[in-house]
Order: sequence, then structure tokens, then C-alpha cells
Amino acid sequence: MSGIAASETAPARPGDAARETSEWRPPSYWPFVLPALIVVLAVIIFPWAYTIWMSLHEWKVGAPPTFVGLANYIRLPSDGRFVESVGHTLLYTLLSVALPLIFGTLAAVVFHAKFPMRGFLRGLFILPMMATPVAIALVWTMMFHPQLGILNYLLSLVGLPPQLWVFHPATVIPSLVLVETWQWTPLVMLIVLGGLAAIPAEPYESALIDGATRWQVFRYISLPLIMPFIFIASMIRMIDAVKSFDIIFAITQGGPGTASETINLYLYSVAFVYYDVGYASAIVVVFFALIVALAGALLRLRQTTHWNDSGGIA
Repeated sequence: MSGIAASETAPARPGDAARETSEWRPPSYWPFVLPALIVVLAVIIFPWAYTIWMSLHEWKVGAPPTFVGLANYIRLPSDGRFVESVGHTLLYTLLSVALPLIFGTLAAVVFHAKFPMRGFLRGLFILPMMATPVAIALVWTMMFHPQLGILNYLLSLVGLPPQLWVFHPATVIPSLVLVETWQWTPLVMLIVLGGLAAIPAEPYESALIDGATRWQVFRYISLPLIMPFIFIASMIRMIDAVKSFDIIFAITQGGPGTASETINLYLYSVAFVYYDVGYASAIVVVFFALIVALAGALLRLRQTTHWNDSGGIA
């Protein structure tokens, strides 16, 4: 009996653990992970791998693909229309992010205050965000009309000359940004409003006791505390604005001429108007790299920005 007890309580030899770890066993959860892995490979990885393969070929609809290597990518910098579309995309994205952030933050501050019918007006304010892009484009196209549009009529009421809006190369991108701002300012307002609702009342009460003005309360209390929420809103707006297509295509189709042609619209023309699938695939890859670079820069900025305990930047 004592021998059996000794054998049962004897410590394991060092070689036993190494022998157990050296023997690989398939995880028990593989049957549950494998279907999801197959779906990811089929839906995400395969299309991208096929797109990269097409970008290395000269391939027009109706003709067999011919391998050309990096010729499609080398062609991009010398393509004036592509370079111009990159500039239009960056300008459109910059304005479409900055203006909704400014007006959305202002609207959040206004709707955070208590006043009669605040809930009803909040619901009314977010209605543009719920409309479909094509319907928005049709309404704003009529509003932009130089002779029949209501915008020029409103300008005439205050003594300003009529504008050509989306019918002039100099004003087409600001006019499209106006539509984008009108539609997506409510989204920024909702995000920032959530940040304002999370701020405790004690800092405001202390500021009022010290005699701070409304601007000082916003500048030194509200704004630092809602900066993380503004940053999140800017990331969402940047990713959405850089790949915007429906509003621009429905209103101008990249015109007049190519004055409002972004990368997305130029890609559409190359693929479905000129049927140059190989070159369009190269544009897709570069466009995706641009989106990843912008998102990565924002994420890097978010990671390197240190927020202190009060929510401000340390």
C-alpha cells in the first residue's frame, strides 16, 4: 500500500512535459472555425487576389488577358485624368470631414441644452441622414438649377448674384460638399452629443460658481472632454467621404467635364465605359492602398495621442 501511495504522489519527470508539448494535437474548436474561415477566404481574400491578378494583365472586355506585369501601375502617374481625380478626392474628403465636424459639434452643443421641444427638434434634425442618396441627389439637383433652383432665389432675396453651383468647374466640388455636409452633420451631432451626455455636472457647476462665461465653459471643459468623440466622428467621416460615389454620380457624373471626377468615378468610367478591366483593377488596388494609408494614419494618431483623466490631450 505504501508503494502504491508513493507511486501516485511521485512528481512528474521533466521529460514527460516536453514529450506532451511536442505532440501537436488539432484544437477541438476547428470544426466550428473552419466554415467561417472558408467564407472569409471565398468572400474577401479571393476577390482581392483575383483583382491583383487582373491588375497585372492587359485585359479588355471581349479580348483574352495578356500579362504585362506592373505596366498598369507605371501608367498611373502619367495619366493626367487619374492624377486630377486624386486631387479632387483629397479636396472633397477634406471639406466633407471638416465642415460636418464643425457644424455637428455646434449642433450637439445646442441640442444638449434644455429647451422646449428639444426631443422633437432632435428627431427632425437627423432626418437627412435617413434619406436615400439618390433621392437626396434628385432634390439637390433641382435646388442647384441656375434658373429654377431655390438656392439662387434665396440669394436674390439678400441681394447676392446667382451662382452656377454644380454647373461650373470652380463651384462644383464646394456645392457637392454642401450636400454631404447637410446629410452627415446629424451623424457627427449624435456622436458628439453622446460625449456631452457622458460629462458629469460637477465641472459645469464649479465653472459657474467661478463666474466662467459660456465660451470659457465650452473651451476649457466641454471641448477637451469630447475630443475623443470628435476623433471617432472624424475617422468615420473620412472613411465614408473618401469612397463617396452615389451622391456625386447622381448629381454631376463627374462633370462639368472632369471637374468633380473622384477616383471612384474615374474607376467606374475605366471599368464600365472603356471596359479596360486590367487598368481599372490597378486603380482599385491603388485606391484601396490610399484608403488604408489614410485610415492607418488616423489610427496611428489615435494611438499616439494620450488622453488625460479629464479627456483632454496630455
